[in-house]
Parts: sequence; structure tokens; C-alpha cells
Amino acid sequence: MSDKKLLAALREETGSGSAKKMRREKLVPGIVYSKGEDTKHVQVDQIDFIKVFRIVGTSSLMELEVDGEVLPVIVKTVQRDPVKGEVIHIDFQKLDMKQKIKITVPVYLLHRDSIKLQPSVLMQMLDTIEIECLPGDIPESVGIDVSGMDFETPLYVKDLDIMNEEHVEVLSDPEAIICTLNEPTMEEEEEEEEVEDAMSVPVVGEEDEE
Repeated sequence: MSDKKLLAALREETGSGSAKKMRREKLVPGIVYSKGEDTKHVQVDQIDFIKVFRIVGTSSLMELEVDGEVLPVIVKTVQRDPVKGEVIHIDFQKLDMKQKIKITVPVYLLHRDSIKLQPSVLMQMLDTIEIECLPGDIPESVGIDVSGMDFETPLYVKDLDIMNEEHVEVLSDPEAIICTLNEPTMEEEEEEEEVEDAMSVPVVGEEDEE
């Protein structure tokens, strides 16, 4: 089975009592909604959902198999228990593969550990952008290489490779700054030195053991 596919079952009972019973069985209640269609009430295995959700998040297309029918969906909202942090409800949106969708996707800074100018401080100002495209054209990820940045030139939305994608329209402001590279301040340099000094202090008892 694909790592972006999740099995679900229709649930006949709804309400808080039914939901509590499902959670005791490590099942999570949810709904599948779509414009012009009746809402489906479903349940999914909690562990299986977490595995898939780690991959797709709220910005990637996934397959939800409901009683043998495979539905193209995205995860719209995930409700968690405020104390335990467990998933307690999921909203899935069924997509029409022939109709464009507006969606927010994350922007990743690539090769941040290979920045040539050092010492430096990388600041990410924008971590998501909004795009419009067919569900099948939703990108797996949106990244930008920061290894060659300098202190004078920020990276903008217009610098993203996705701006050149024929089937994807970027709705975010192309002049919006994604990230900047700055020289460290005196305070930041002193903090780094303090951390290095602390790491170099021998632990009491180490010499005795030797």
C-alpha cells in the first residue's frame, strides 16, 4: 500500500459516546466533506493516520480508501486532546481532480548547514506560500537553496523555482522576503562563546575515574 494511502471505514453511530468508545479502541472519528456531496462519517486507525500524516501534513494529496472506494483528499483540520496530545477528530476534504484548489504549502530552506558565509545568522521570515493548481499538481515540497546567500541580498518568493512551474500559480506576493542572512551581533557571539566554554569544562569525577 502507498505511504500516502489510508484505510477508513464508514461509521453508523455518531456523537460523543460513540467517539469515546472508538478512542478506547485506538480509532479516530472523522468526516469527509465535499461541495455538493453528503458528508461521510468515517473512522481510521490512530497509528496508521499518524504515519500518513507525518508524510502528507495539510498540504499534500493523499488517498483515503473508504469501504473499497478510493477518495483523493487532503487533511483540512486535526483536533488533538489538549492534555494528552492524542488525535481526537479529523476533517478530510475530498477533491475534484479536474478542479483547481487554493492551498498553503510550506517553504523549506535547503542546505542551511552549508552556508558559505560564516559566522552568520539565517532568519526565515516566510515559512508558507499560497498556490493554486489542480490537485495532481500540488508539489511534494517547496524548497530554496540558501548555501550561497550573502548579507546584502535576501531571498524572495520570486526566487523560488516553483514560480516557473507551468501548472502552478503562486498567489503569494512575489516580493515577499523568505529569508535573510545577517552577521551575528556581539550578544550572539558571546552566547556562542559561553556555550563553547561550558562544553569544555571538565565534569567533576571524570579525572578520578581515569
